[in-house]
Amino acid sequence: MGKYFGTDGFRGEANVNLTVEHAFKVGRYLGYYYGRGHRAKVVIGKDTRLSSYMFEYALAAGLTSSGADVYLLHVTTTPSVAYVTRSEGFDCGIMISASHNPYYDNGIKLLNGNGEKMADEVTDQIEKYLDGELPEAPYALRDKIGRTIDYAAGRNRYIGYLISLATHSYKGMKVGLDCANGSTWMIAKSVFDALGAETHVIHNQPNGTNINNNCGSTHIEQLQAFVKEKGLDVGFAFDGDADRCLAVDEQGNLIDGDLILYIYGVYMKKRDKLTTNTVVSTVMSNFGLGIALEKAGIDQVQTKVGDRFVYECMRAGGHLLGGEQSGHIIFSKYATTGDGVLTAIKLMQAILDQKQPLSKLAEPVTLFPQVLKNVRVTDKEAALAHPDVQEALTKAKEMIGGAGRVLLRKSGTEPVIRVLAEAENEALCQKCVDHILQAMKKAELINA
Repeated sequence: MGKYFGTDGFRGEANVNLTVEHAFKVGRYLGYYYGRGHRAKVVIGKDTRLSSYMFEYALAAGLTSSGADVYLLHVTTTPSVAYVTRSEGFDCGIMISASHNPYYDNGIKLLNGNGEKMADEVTDQIEKYLDGELPEAPYALRDKIGRTIDYAAGRNRYIGYLISLATHSYKGMKVGLDCANGSTWMIAKSVFDALGAETHVIHNQPNGTNINNNCGSTHIEQLQAFVKEKGLDVGFAFDGDADRCLAVDEQGNLIDGDLILYIYGVYMKKRDKLTTNTVVSTVMSNFGLGIALEKAGIDQVQTKVGDRFVYECMRAGGHLLGGEQSGHIIFSKYATTGDGVLTAIKLMQAILDQKQPLSKLAEPVTLFPQVLKNVRVTDKEAALAHPDVQEALTKAKEMIGGAGRVLLRKSGTEPVIRVLAEAENEALCQKCVDHILQAMKKAELINA
């Protein structure tokens, strides 16, 4: 990770450590970088945060001042920006979103012309430009100045693409959608209505400050209660920019990313579609997923945490299915990023084609209990390296032994250390996590 760009773009609190000046200069450099030799074309999407409009205009100003033409998708999803970028010949794509973070945060996600996360060598150059280590990019003059174009048509083409991927009518299916007051607030219902579902939607009234607020994939309990209350067949919850999807079965049980990988991996194998016989997950995936995949005769490859690492592994190995427990699921035949609505469509396919409810499809997996604590710290590197924390980590691993694991990792997008314990019983998990938290508190590493 660089000074500004982490595993999922440049993220921070709006007008604190991510400012309009940052956005303007990112636009300036991208317009210059992609405009060497031709007139650059850049597409921008944004989520529903108050600050997304501010950053959209700042980026557009920077890009056009460097000679790029800017196409505005307006409020849309991260995967839609990736789709439009790669399918319509754009030099790069930009999504303005802080994903699952609270509304006062925001982020700038950069995608290359293939709709993939932008290479580190490019973001490294942008960082140098932000810090004044590179010469000022030249301003475009006269007829070389760029323009902005309303491009809502691109978003509509993405919706059409999603609908085209469905293999069944959803007629007779009662589906719940939690849109997190974010990017899917109109898109998801449009797709499910078009496919014939009886669609029930919650948290689809964004006001700029309620994105991810006690809703969406980070607060799945809202959808769980809704599915049971309405007697729905299935529910899907998205995050703020819809690159994640978690599901809820007809009984109100959570179907997380690990279970989604199992359900769809087995479904692909049954149809001889899992060409490398491999599912890609991360080190945060549950032990139970690996055991269940092994019983199903499916190989598992694990990567570092982050959907970009999952995708890179999939691309290198030719794998078709991968993702994270958090709900970033990548179907590499159809998308270059996690796509929440696409994930929902694929799960619907597995349900309808096999004529079984989601609870039955998930039944073979026994997940190990996990306790995960996100701890806000002043300095992530210092917190991880502190000798008292390392000593506590060693002790926690001894407590669990070979029947589980303990992980400490830093977030790539927030000033957070994630403490995870996984074992055969929850009490032991909690004991291990508490032991590490106590050491962090004693060392005064936690930012209250």
